[in-house]
Amino acid sequence: MAKEKAIRELEDLPGIGGTTAEKLRAAGLDTLEKIAVASPHELSEMVGISVEAAKKAVQAAKESTTLEFKTGSEILERRLSMGKITTGSKELNALIGGGVEVNAITEVYGKFASGKTQLAMQLTVNVQLPRKEGGLEGTALYIDTEGTFRPERIEDMAKAKGLDSKEVLNNIANIRATNTETQILSVERADKLIQERNVKLIVVDSMTSLFRSEFIGRGALGERQQKLNQHVHKLQMLADKYDVAIFITNQVMDNPGILFGDPTTPIGGNVLAHAATTRLYMRKSKESKRIVRLVDSPNMPDGECVIKITTEGITD
Repeated sequence: MAKEKAIRELEDLPGIGGTTAEKLRAAGLDTLEKIAVASPHELSEMVGISVEAAKKAVQAAKESTTLEFKTGSEILERRLSMGKITTGSKELNALIGGGVEVNAITEVYGKFASGKTQLAMQLTVNVQLPRKEGGLEGTALYIDTEGTFRPERIEDMAKAKGLDSKEVLNNIANIRATNTETQILSVERADKLIQERNVKLIVVDSMTSLFRSEFIGRGALGERQQKLNQHVHKLQMLADKYDVAIFITNQVMDNPGILFGDPTTPIGGNVLAHAATTRLYMRKSKESKRIVRLVDSPNMPDGECVIKITTEGITD
């Protein structure tokens, strides 16, 4: 009796050829795990195969996928060896647990000129530092949605760290996104770039500005949140798959429902609130000082620190 072929790719599933597999990938069903939890009827309609063929494909996908469990001790050991990018400020590093960590989404929100982009650009320099100096010896992907990326600023920051500014700039892949389609595609197609250029940091500055300007009014809110949710979910998948740090900046609005205290509220609602592993709120203080508040973290207590934005970059 012939030995059954091991199922590793979509094409290996019974009744699924190369053309059908491409249709599945185009529809977002690009892994065996996604096929395993799909409805056979939906699968049938989606790619034009019989319900019976779809049932066989789903069953084969279920049988070929396994769930991998890890103990708490194994997860702790992995977390202790995980890379983190220094922010340039010892106070801020301490506040967030040692730096901006890989496999996670770090979000910073704040009003105009609060220093969000300055911190984002500083991280694109710091990620290139040796590990013993708080870097990951990798490159950065910078998705600029507001036209605020400044190579001259990167040069200042690089020189302050004793790095070759030209080399540092060459290690930052910049995409100027002028609509949500370009922003989303930049992330969807990032896999190849990450592998080819050893990308260890993805910056989206800002995450919400284009969504905010394109999806206007309550009628568009549902579609906006759905697209934003898929977009941020893809970022998390890249973080997990390639051990990459994700750093996103976010715009804010004043919440009229808050009568006492600071009414500043980040855009994106619960979608971003749940997606971000670490949330920071930045606000201006006197002169070059900025106050950074840790709003949410799974392992660090809430707190605040003061940083300075100087010609040389982010410092204490």
